[in-house]
Amino acid sequence: MSTLTIANPAALADSGGRNLVRDTGIVMMRELRPVLRNPFSLLFGMIQPLVFLGLFGPLLAGSLGGSADLGGVWQWFVPSILGMTALFGTSTTGANLLFEFQTGAHERMLVTPLARPALLVGRALKEMVPLAGQAVVVVAVMLPFGFELHLRGALVGMALLAVFGVGLGALSYALAVAVRKADWMFWMVQQTFLFPLMILSGMLLPLESGPGWMQALARANPLAYVLDAERALFAGDLTSSTVGWGFAAAAATAAVGLTVGIRMMQRSAD
Repeated sequence: MSTLTIANPAALADSGGRNLVRDTGIVMMRELRPVLRNPFSLLFGMIQPLVFLGLFGPLLAGSLGGSADLGGVWQWFVPSILGMTALFGTSTTGANLLFEFQTGAHERMLVTPLARPALLVGRALKEMVPLAGQAVVVVAVMLPFGFELHLRGALVGMALLAVFGVGLGALSYALAVAVRKADWMFWMVQQTFLFPLMILSGMLLPLESGPGWMQALARANPLAYVLDAERALFAGDLTSSTVGWGFAAAAATAAVGLTVGIRMMQRSAD
């Protein structure tokens, strides 16, 4: 008489966690290969944040009426630029998926044993790799101009952007699935939401001097909390309540994005 051996549930959970990490790494490397084959786009991406800093930073200092030195402006604006880069990169995650719908690559990915969340997380984390390189270049260039680097805070700040980016990338994935039969809709919806999200986060200009209705909308914008946390972290303040609110907003975005993204992925497989 044969007996049925039941595996340890804790071991199964641990194995599932390891599989998710492994599968996420597989998807991320798959998404990175085209970028590595085309280093020109990667190098251009490294330079683009510096263009924003060079052209917009002095305007920002002028808008403050000369009340702030440029060193203080860079301390405020450098985290904004890194947040902008993460926002632009992860919000376009779904664009590559639209191409895969046309070639049938997405359907082939769905029949693999890869964990479904890994397809979302891996795609979003792929955008963090160029962002890390951009952050190194930006900080290295801005140090002689008065920017102060607090390494521990900067590393935590990059982790915060990764959490937020996973959620935003998953939402971008879900959008691509929803409009796959009219892919031109992807860019229209993405641009419609992207710029209000960016402006109402105080990414380019402080919102304290803005009208009350704009400040009220900003309080409902998770990106605003993430950017406030980024500025605190890059200033070396790891224990501020602002950092806690930023991680809460990023975690909520990731939870909503993954929930919606996985449901849309299951629908696309039907």
